[in-house]
Amino acid sequence: MDTDGILELMQETAEKVITPRFRTLEDDQITQKSGPHDLVTVADKEAEEYLTTRLQAAFPQAVVVGEEAVFDHPDRRKLLPNADHAFIIDPIDGTRNFVRGRDEHGVMVAETKGGITTRGWIWQPQTGRAYVAERGAGVRMNGEPIVSSRTSRLPLGASSKESMHGFTAHGHLAPVVWSHFACAFDYPAVLHGDIDFMYYTSMHPWDHLAGSLMVTENGGVSRTMDGLAYTLLSRSKGLLVACDTLVWMTAQQYWPAAAKMPVVG
Repeated sequence: MDTDGILELMQETAEKVITPRFRTLEDDQITQKSGPHDLVTVADKEAEEYLTTRLQAAFPQAVVVGEEAVFDHPDRRKLLPNADHAFIIDPIDGTRNFVRGRDEHGVMVAETKGGITTRGWIWQPQTGRAYVAERGAGVRMNGEPIVSSRTSRLPLGASSKESMHGFTAHGHLAPVVWSHFACAFDYPAVLHGDIDFMYYTSMHPWDHLAGSLMVTENGGVSRTMDGLAYTLLSRSKGLLVACDTLVWMTAQQYWPAAAKMPVVG
């Protein structure tokens, strides 16, 4: 199965499993995992099973690991670093948005070989936008090169943390705006130049491998706060993704202090 074939499989999964559940979920089809903001639905589980079965059939020698499988069986994550070939699935990224009936949700898949991310896919069912990246071959949206709308503004960041909304680092950054609460939309926002950087405290591979490859293939950087490139093995606290190295360095200089203080003014 080639790159387009995997994208078509993701689109098929959304069409058959995810979208029919959109805005039709019953209360008993939504459960909490680690907290009130960490939700899983019957659609997440069914989509992951659908994708896993088909990827495993197409690549019988590959390790296929999904977010929900790791939650139920944490040891499955340990299979990834040493796998010669693996696929990592986020069946519905932005589950909270999905539950609330918001369009900002997507399907994400990353491929690794020997622990290195080689390909990544993001499919946004409600927008019809498909992002595909291959190491060394760039990133495309719906088969076309991405044109960024970057400007000369101060670096503009986004965050899901209410305490960070409006933070300017005393004029060194543009006022921080809300994230999309979905990596499947945050990473494309950096690609298109809608925002310049994103900071994450959680670094799960299903959330970040595909998007990080896209950003780096587009000339950006995805590094932990200690300056190391984000990989499947990253365990440091804090991931900073930026449209270029200069923005990353500026945001990294001020963000650690920002993360520890409330916004004033």
